[in-house]
Amino acid sequence: MARSRETKIELTAYDDLFQTDESRAEAKLSKIRDIPLSQIDEFPDHPFKVLMDEDMQQLVESIKRNGVMTPATVRLKEDGRYELVSGHRRKKACELAGLETLKCEVKELTRDEAIIVMVESNLQRSTILPSEKAFAYKMRLEAMKRQGERTDLTSAPMVQKLTSREKIAEKSGDSHEQVRRFIRLTELVPEILQMVDERQIAFRPAVEISYLNEEQQYTLLEAMSYNDATPSLAQAIKMKKFMQEGKLTGEVIQSIMEEEKPNQREKPAFRDERITKLIPKSVPKGQEADFVVKALEFYNRHLQRNKAQER
Repeated sequence: MARSRETKIELTAYDDLFQTDESRAEAKLSKIRDIPLSQIDEFPDHPFKVLMDEDMQQLVESIKRNGVMTPATVRLKEDGRYELVSGHRRKKACELAGLETLKCEVKELTRDEAIIVMVESNLQRSTILPSEKAFAYKMRLEAMKRQGERTDLTSAPMVQKLTSREKIAEKSGDSHEQVRRFIRLTELVPEILQMVDERQIAFRPAVEISYLNEEQQYTLLEAMSYNDATPSLAQAIKMKKFMQEGKLTGEVIQSIMEEEKPNQREKPAFRDERITKLIPKSVPKGQEADFVVKALEFYNRHLQRNKAQER
């Protein structure tokens, strides 16, 4: 029995010696190959946008000159095709450069492992939209949940339940509480989430608005358009409180949006100087629109009289 164990140990040691640094590097290189673009599928529900901007143009020119310097990451699917894990910009740049293949490293990854790699690789980008972070964090949270991790990211912070939040925070640079706030943004209707991306609505008010249901958010959207204003943090918190009490009606939302904010300047009825300079200063504030409507009615009557005389 002792001799058998000795023989087994010697064989294991021999295998370890055989797997040299050179052979390991060679094994890794064997997984890097040029794969036809037609065989590479996009990552399902990929939250990061591929922008056709100046950076993309520069990447296309670089690939035309030097090829793809850093391989993309793909995983082999059950149907024999490949799924792109990281390298969506490189793939698009290859298409624009007229190439038919993409240099890729093929990795053995489960669906959840691929999600985690995809999120972590894209979080290194210099510019990330709030909506991209929101859905990326949510995807990773759900992957961690399926892997059996504790994932209390959407409730109030509790010391004994910070495991997943802290792990995501370590990789992202955001605090665990900020990660929770980003995930809340996924509850916004698309129109309001786009306003957050375009910096028309501040981040913190948007987080509070996310607690409103879909109908209430669309009512708020109409109120924002009518008042030509977005809610402050205080207004958003007030709406959330009314919602929690079951008292947030359309009238309440409109009333809150009509509130004057601190240091808020009175907005002119018209922003076009060609209109404002023609309105007499004697017209009371708030009645500018009435004055313009009456002027247009008078002008239309004048046009109609001229047409009648020409007949």
